[in-house]
Amino acid sequence: MQKPELLVTPKSVTDVLPLIEAGADAFMIGEQRFGLRLAGEFSRDQVKQTIEIAHHHNKKVYVAMNAIFHNEAIEDIENYLAFLTEVNPDAVVFGDPAVLMAAKEVAPDLNLHWNTETTATNWYTCNYWGRKGAKRAILARELSMDSIIETKEHAEVEIEVQVHGMTCMFQSKRTLLGNYFEYQGKALKVENRTDTKEMMFLFDPERDNKYPIFEDVNGTHIMSPNDMCIIDELGDMIDAEIDSFKIDGVLQTSDYIIEVTKKYRKAIDLYVEDNAKYEEAKDVLLEEIENIQAKNRSLDTGFFFKETVY
Repeated sequence: MQKPELLVTPKSVTDVLPLIEAGADAFMIGEQRFGLRLAGEFSRDQVKQTIEIAHHHNKKVYVAMNAIFHNEAIEDIENYLAFLTEVNPDAVVFGDPAVLMAAKEVAPDLNLHWNTETTATNWYTCNYWGRKGAKRAILARELSMDSIIETKEHAEVEIEVQVHGMTCMFQSKRTLLGNYFEYQGKALKVENRTDTKEMMFLFDPERDNKYPIFEDVNGTHIMSPNDMCIIDELGDMIDAEIDSFKIDGVLQTSDYIIEVTKKYRKAIDLYVEDNAKYEEAKDVLLEEIENIQAKNRSLDTGFFFKETVY
């Protein structure tokens, strides 16, 4: 039985070693101006340092370039890809075809993972990008378990699925919050609010939901009211040989990401070793995550069983 990769998004370079010890197999990092909704900001020096640490421990690093780019960013894309060829990440994560075209010119040997967040919903599209040069497709968060497994059965590329964390419901290039506060005559610094105490929320009284909002250089992002968690529902995807399980650490603490990584590592290893042991332990593992979960962030199974409704 193939063991899926456990992919984690660290907040800083100092998180990398603890996450390796916790059981992470791979890391997704990058700069905000190139990547969407990253758990932490990694400068070029920090990208290089992270790759060196990870490769020393036989782990992988993927660099995010999945932002939506305008004409004025093309030169920056080429420059950043040239830098990445020097530090040798295991893959570049892209959504915009501009990155694919630039990579063919500047960095033809870099592996590419296709990730548009919303449009990877069928195997034909995944295979289309595979034939264009992508090694992996990251599936949309809105797919059911059956759709994910069916896609994997027909895919010509590796398949990555998010199994834990919040998901984005809406993004605008405009800094909507900043514009609103300016209109009121108030100053609001546009920043990635990684401290939940500074977070702002949209409140839906009908459903009693709070939707986290934060702004960064890519604009305004409105996130899901709950965190996805399917630590007790991994078996079918492991059997289907999904290639990578992602834990998204955006807007979480380092300690939380490390603890969740430990629990998913245990769940995956138990299932591959003896799925009966996993069946015995999975409810306890879910309860342990619930115990460290923020009080204002309930857990659900996302769209895997159509529980989440935005």
